[in-house]
Amino acid sequence: MLILFKTTMNADLHCHSTVSDGQFAPADVARRAHAGGVTLWALTDHDELGGQREAKSTAEALGMAYLSGVEISVTWASRTVHIVGLGIDPTSSVLIDGLARTRNGRAARAEAIGEQLATLGIPDAYQGALRYVSNPDMISRTHFARFMVESGYASSTQDVFTRYLGDGKPGYVPHRWAKLADAVGWIQAAGGEAVIAHPGRYAYSPVEFDAFFAEFIDLGGKAIEVVTGSHTPDQYREYADVARRFGFEASRGSDFHAAGEGRVDLGTLPPLPADLKPVWERWL
Repeated sequence: MLILFKTTMNADLHCHSTVSDGQFAPADVARRAHAGGVTLWALTDHDELGGQREAKSTAEALGMAYLSGVEISVTWASRTVHIVGLGIDPTSSVLIDGLARTRNGRAARAEAIGEQLATLGIPDAYQGALRYVSNPDMISRTHFARFMVESGYASSTQDVFTRYLGDGKPGYVPHRWAKLADAVGWIQAAGGEAVIAHPGRYAYSPVEFDAFFAEFIDLGGKAIEVVTGSHTPDQYREYADVARRFGFEASRGSDFHAAGEGRVDLGTLPPLPADLKPVWERWL
């Protein structure tokens, strides 16, 4: 059981390491979180659990409470969404096997992205992206974005997604990820809680969002990210209202990947609105 007082909680429950598409090794992310004042931390690499042991041991050595985590890629209504799993058992065979199936096809998709970018006048992007990858099986659009920024094709990783690699952009290659039911089921089988990650990033209509939230709830999902590094301050308020309307518990996380790439660093987010129930209270 975690022994932290709610009034002193600085929870950062969404970030990434070199095990997926982050810049720093799990232990270094832990040290950065601790330096930022984080008291409850979770490493949530994309579709991967390989950093959990190192993250947990380093966090606990630093005196931070730790929740095992993961961020699962899901296809819903032909678009990619992400579901964070918190408090999971990283040795769960159901979760491990499900993530392995989800990761299949990343390499082929990356090669197709490289070919697509070549037609747009950006040659050798696949080989360039590989320079930023620790695990070739986990190559992602973020690795292409770093190559393109360093090579002068864009001003920032966000600029890359806006112009080239976001859904529907000229360099985008779709991929069929896990189903929402699968992702929530794997998390629950591993003893964890499913959380909708950064909903402000998804280009759904109000009707589609209502259907998505309703399906998530029907599957047993209970939480949503409200204050996250992927949201603007206006979206903090928007998704706080969503949490109230649907009765969601609220989560908070920087979505940190690399120094200077996101809006905020680890531990620097504002608190959740006081009337929302934090998702982490179930582990206190």
